[in-house]
This record gives sequence, C-alpha cells and structure tokens, in this order.
Amino acid sequence: MTGQVVTAELLAVVVAMVDGRPSVLTLGTPPRLPAGPLLPSHRSLQAATRAWVEEQTGRRLGYLEQLYTFADLDRDEAGRRISISYLGLTTPGEPGIGGWTDWYDLFGWEDRRRPQPASTDVAIERLQAWAAADPDRCDERNQRIAINFGLRGRAWQPEFTLQRYELLYEAGLVAEAPDDWRRPNAELVPGVRMLGDHRRALATGIARLRAKTGYRPVVFELMPSTFTLRQLQDCVEALSGHAVHTQNFRRLVEQQALVEETGGLLETGGRPARLYRFRRQVLAERHVAGTKLPTVRAH
Repeated sequence: MTGQVVTAELLAVVVAMVDGRPSVLTLGTPPRLPAGPLLPSHRSLQAATRAWVEEQTGRRLGYLEQLYTFADLDRDEAGRRISISYLGLTTPGEPGIGGWTDWYDLFGWEDRRRPQPASTDVAIERLQAWAAADPDRCDERNQRIAINFGLRGRAWQPEFTLQRYELLYEAGLVAEAPDDWRRPNAELVPGVRMLGDHRRALATGIARLRAKTGYRPVVFELMPSTFTLRQLQDCVEALSGHAVHTQNFRRLVEQQALVEETGGLLETGGRPARLYRFRRQVLAERHVAGTKLPTVRAH
C-alpha cells in the first residue's frame, strides 16, 4: 500500500448582500474562498478560520458557524484533502483584498425569482440527456432530477442547493467534475468554475443559510441597522432564490414581533416607507424565531 498525502484546510464561506445581490467573498482566478491550514498558534478551528479571513481579506467576521467537513477520496487528484468549512455572515463593504462574487454567477440555476430562468432550463435539459444516455438507470436518474429541480408536480426546494450541484457534478456538467465523467460533446451548464472543491463548499453554505432562514433570524446579520419591510423581503427573496407573497410575509414578521419601527422614514420618490430595526430581544425571548418563507407567488 503506497503512502497517501493527506492535507487539511479551513474554508470560509463569507456571505453579504451587495447591492441587493447575495454575494460571497472570493480571491484570485479561478475564484476561491478564503482558506488556510490549522496552525499550532490557533486555539481552535473557528479562531483559525477568523484569522485566515482577516489576514487574506482584511475583514473581521461576526457571525460564524461550522458547516461541513469534506474528506472524499476521489475529489482531489493531488491526494486526500480534508476541508473543514465555515459559514460567516457580514455586511457589505470593501473586502480589502479580493472581492464580492454574486453567487448566482456561480449557481445560475438557483435563482427562481423570475419564471424558469434559461440557466435552469439548460441544466434540466442536459441532465435529462445524461439520464437518457444510460437506459438501465434512466428512470432512477430522471426521478432524482425531478426531485431536485421541482419537476413532475414536485415543489422546488431552495435548500437542495448542494444536492443539485452534486447531481450536476455526477453528470459531468460542471467544470470541477473529472474529464472522464463527461459524455462526448456534452456541454457544461453555465457557471463560473471555482478552485478545487470550493464551489461545493459554497453550495453547502447556501443550502445551510436558506434552511436557517426558516427557523432563526440570521437574515438580520445581512441587513443594515435600519431598513424597510420591502428591503427585508427583497433580502429574503434574494437568499432563497424565489418570490414570497408580500402580505403573508409582512403578517408573519408582525406575528413574530421580529422588528420595531424606528420612527424614521425612507424617501423612495413616492410614498415614504417606514424604517424598522431588528428587535434584538427576539433572540433571547424566542430562540427559534425566524423569517420563515411564506407562500410562493404564482408565476
């Protein structure tokens, strides 16, 4: 048995809302997430992640939670890499080094705020061609496509981000997939390639954040100190990738007493909009409070 090189790295999925777009902090070309090894001077994995982000981008993180540990044997040709990923939320601003990348430039098929986007059509079309290429597994593959992409009467599940990316990876339709997994003449789905497994780690972060907006008010970590209810709804819709019913959304926010009026107004060119702030007491009063996503609008 030959010796195998095992390396470990800490990955930081740092998310902010930049000009109304959910964006991730990236470095270099191809884009990569802030990352680095655990050193003897680091007192914990979380401390190491904070240190690498600050050193590489100049940004200090507030909210940070561990996401997932990746240790698949076949995902890195150079050897076995163990990647421990973290999700960090922050407010926009110049990152110092690197820049903000709209996560829908990386996962175009995940944005369902408008009628079926072209990138989703392309992804589904190429996945169905992949399914048809193997008659013995065609039915099983088509069922997985339907479940993950909300076909055949199934609902679209925003938090299935990782499953959709993994299905496209298995089909050889994303740039990170091994060359020998691709069918002859098969075109990749649109989406910027990231370094190594970093797009997979980002998919995990998007899925976690989408799921958490259903039971904890983490969305407020991404909002300015004061905001309108329209801005709050826009943020939730941008994160989830699908539209919500305005009246249901506002009713839910009011019922959960998530916000309070500041007394200020925002001039919008028409009727001034009331400004709100997050009631920080909510975290102490009801740990499970959250901006649950109401009914999706009919398209």
